[in-house]
Amino acid sequence: MSRMSGEDNQQAGGRDRVVWFPDWSDVLSAEPLDAVTRAQHKAAIIRFLFWCKRGGMAVKVDTAKRFVDEEETQAFVGAREALRWFFRRAAARPVQTPVETGNCSVTRLPGRQDPPPAAQDLGATAWEQALIRAARSRGLLWRTERTYRDWGVRFAEFIKPMTVEAAGAREAAAFLSDLAVRGRVAVATQKQALNAVVFILREALGRHLDEIPFTRAMQSRRVPVVLSRGECARLFEGLEGTPRLMAELAYGSGLRLMELLRLRVKDVDLERGQLVVRAGKGDKDRVTVLPEKLHEPLRRHRERLRLLWAADREKQLKGVWLPEALARKWPRAGEQWEWQWMFPSRETSVDPATGERRRHHVTDASVQAAIRGAAARAKIEKRVSPHVLRHSFATHLLETGTDIRTLQDLLGHASVETTQIYTHVMRRPGLGVKSPLDSA
Repeated sequence: MSRMSGEDNQQAGGRDRVVWFPDWSDVLSAEPLDAVTRAQHKAAIIRFLFWCKRGGMAVKVDTAKRFVDEEETQAFVGAREALRWFFRRAAARPVQTPVETGNCSVTRLPGRQDPPPAAQDLGATAWEQALIRAARSRGLLWRTERTYRDWGVRFAEFIKPMTVEAAGAREAAAFLSDLAVRGRVAVATQKQALNAVVFILREALGRHLDEIPFTRAMQSRRVPVVLSRGECARLFEGLEGTPRLMAELAYGSGLRLMELLRLRVKDVDLERGQLVVRAGKGDKDRVTVLPEKLHEPLRRHRERLRLLWAADREKQLKGVWLPEALARKWPRAGEQWEWQWMFPSRETSVDPATGERRRHHVTDASVQAAIRGAAARAKIEKRVSPHVLRHSFATHLLETGTDIRTLQDLLGHASVETTQIYTHVMRRPGLGVKSPLDSA
């Protein structure tokens, strides 16, 4: 998609045209394609549509470009061709009228009903309905529910003509092995698929599962991408306003992207100079450093947020989202100042779990796009993402003498072995070995 020609853009109706193409699967089934290509197209399109829905993004050519750039599309063979087919066929549909739904736009085809609100989306099949009931009764995050449904769709496609309701450990093992052998996915991807399939079969459908003997994905250790201090400075210069503040905070405190987005006003302690990460990876809290350089910018940012918060209260807007246990214990806490998002969205949106309109935090896709754009403008010849700032934080601290156990606590790693990966990308790793070419 990143190389889509002008003709392709014209056929797709323009990069900014929002597409609503609900019967694409039926159209694809009628295409004169071989079975393998059709299956590859379907898997890639399903993945793209779920990716858009999780991120609250409209389905259009520019969004597809970002999907292809950000996702590890080697697991979805032919993703670029599949999405090109999708947009060309969508362009041949009847003229569509935009309709606003929450925080993104969809379109309505003449004579068709709008898609149901997310709160009313209880699944089209028996296994989806059971999954949604199990996920919501256990208080799983909305992103987790969407991820499990995504994997459930792929599992259902894999085991056809058998249904998910009839599947067991043997089918689960075959699916997971296929991901490793044919799809060559990463260990983390296969583990996510395992968690999703086991949850669907055991927790949602009540199936008893014996041990699942599947082929494991090959364990690999990748060296993280790290920016130099100069590259970090150039990256920040390419940003301004709140995006720059977010990027500097991610780097200065070593935050994961979702940890950054989920910060609340009470988590940023300017008096003590520390930042508290709540329910980080593994549902663990931790305390990390808060750069002194950002104290004043954060203070000014917080004062601007007070005005936004006051305006929301005046409009009697629903309070910000809280974890379900807290929401039950303190029903009005979401309206209080200290619980507000540190980086809220400019626009309100519909909560996908409840259907209520409230103010959420900014989307991860918007931050990723801002970082990529700044890296391009700074002419940094590396694959830069928000997580690269966390890698750079860890590496730069090691280079300045921070001991690895302290760094482990700051990063929130369960094992020091995870933290040790950064010793391989230090400017002078090990004992500072000098190249023989430099010694000649």
